[in-house]
Amino acid sequence: MDRTQVVLPAEDVRRQEEFTRRLAALLRRPDRQPMAMVDTYGCQQNVADSQRLMGMLRDMGCGFTQDPYGADVIVVNTCAIRENAEKKVFGVVGQLVHAKEKNPDVIICLCGCMAQQETVAAKIKNSYRHVDLVFGPQALWKFPELLYGVCTEHKRAFSIADEHGTIAEGLPVVRESGVKAWVSIMYGCNNFCSYCIVPYVRGRERSREAECVLAEVRELVEAGYKEITLLGQNVNSYGKDLDEPLDFADLLREIDKIPGDYLIRFMTSHPKDAGPKLFETMAECSHVAKQIHLPVQSGSSRVLKAMNRGYTREQYLEKVRLARAAMPDVVLTSDIIIGFPGETEAEAMETVALIEEVRYDALFTFIYSPRPGTPAARLPDPVSREEKQVWFDRLLDAQNRISGELHRSYVGRTLRVLADGESGDPAWPLSSRTAGGRLVHLRGDTSLIGQYVDARITGSNTWALFGEAL
Repeated sequence: MDRTQVVLPAEDVRRQEEFTRRLAALLRRPDRQPMAMVDTYGCQQNVADSQRLMGMLRDMGCGFTQDPYGADVIVVNTCAIRENAEKKVFGVVGQLVHAKEKNPDVIICLCGCMAQQETVAAKIKNSYRHVDLVFGPQALWKFPELLYGVCTEHKRAFSIADEHGTIAEGLPVVRESGVKAWVSIMYGCNNFCSYCIVPYVRGRERSREAECVLAEVRELVEAGYKEITLLGQNVNSYGKDLDEPLDFADLLREIDKIPGDYLIRFMTSHPKDAGPKLFETMAECSHVAKQIHLPVQSGSSRVLKAMNRGYTREQYLEKVRLARAAMPDVVLTSDIIIGFPGETEAEAMETVALIEEVRYDALFTFIYSPRPGTPAARLPDPVSREEKQVWFDRLLDAQNRISGELHRSYVGRTLRVLADGESGDPAWPLSSRTAGGRLVHLRGDTSLIGQYVDARITGSNTWALFGEAL
C-alpha cells in the first residue's frame, strides 16, 4: 500500500460528519436525551477505538449509560485474541436479546476483531438475529454511515470486507479520564506470529504521520493529562511505511521536547525490533517512563521458531541485558504462552527458567488458545489441557514469588506516583502508579487525584504496593 491509499481523504471524514448530523436528528427524543452504551473487551487499542466510537455517538447527541435496557444504541467492541474472550462476548450478545424484546427500536452493534472474522459474522447473522450492525476495525471510521443505513433502511448491515486498513485523522473522541489518555501511533501488524489472529483482522502495519501524533500529544498535555500511552500492535515498527526517515525512537525524542509535567508510556514492543537505539532513547528522555513491556512468549528457542517470533532465547536475553545496561532501574513486564502445540514439559520449564533469570516485575500469562485460521491451529497438539495447567501453575508460582520479592524491595522508599483514581477501599482510598507502572494503593485525600505526589511505601504483596501520600 502506498500512503495515498492508507490516509483517508479529508472529504471522506467530512462525509461521515454529515451522517452524524443526520443521525442527531433521527435519534432525537422529545422527552429525553438518546442514550448509548459502549461495552469494550480486549486490548488498549480496543479501548482507544471505543473512545472514537463514543466521540461519534456524542456528536449524534447521545449521552452514555451502562444499562442496556436504557440505551437506544448498544455497541459491543470485541476481542478475538483468545477463545475465552469470544465465549464471553457471545454470552453478552446473547443476553442483549432481552433488551431488544423490551425495546424493539434499540440498535445493537457488534464491532472489533471478532466481528472481522467471517465465521463470527456468519454465526451472528444466523443465530443472533437481534444484532443489527456488524463491522470490523477497518470500517470503524464509517460507523455513522453504517448506523444511518440501519436506521433508515430498517435492515441489518454487515461491513466485514477484507479491505486494507486506513488511517482516519480528525475523528471525535470521548476520553473517560482527565488523567490518562491513549494515543494510537499506528495500526495493524506485519509479524504473523503463528498463533495470532490480529494481522488477519486488523490488516497491515500503517503509521500515522509524526505531526499528527505530536499534535495530539501536545493537545493532551496542554489539557492537563499526566500519563499518555502510545499504542500499536508493534510500536517498534513505527515509521517503516512513512516517506520520511523517522523511527519509533525518533518519535519518542520529538514527543519528549513537548514541555509539561507528564509521562509517556508505550505498548506493545516486539523484541525482534527493540534494540540499543530505543533503550538509549528511553534512558535519555525525561518524559519517557523507564518501563517496557517486552513479550517473550516462550523461553524455548525451538518453540519461538514455531511461533514465528523472529528471535531466539539468547537474542531475547541480550535485549534484556541491553535495556538494563541503559536503564538499571527499568521495570520489565512480559507475556507468556504455555502449552503451544508440540511444546514439551522440558520446553515449558525452559520458560520457567527464563523468568527466574530475567526476574520480571509482572507477567501476563496464558494457556495456549487455538485461533481458527492461524497456522498454529493446524498443528498437532497431543498434550492435555490438564497437563498444560500443571506447567502453567509452576510458572505462576515462580512469577508470584519473584513479584513478591521485587515488591518488598520497595518498602521504606519514597516514590513519585500519579494518583489516578479512587480504589473503592476505604483503608486505601486512592489508586496510583509509579513511573514504572507499579500499582500503589494509597492513603490520601481524593483531591490528589490527577496529581503527581510523593508516597512513602509502607507495605506490599504479590500484585501491588501500599503507601501514604506525603
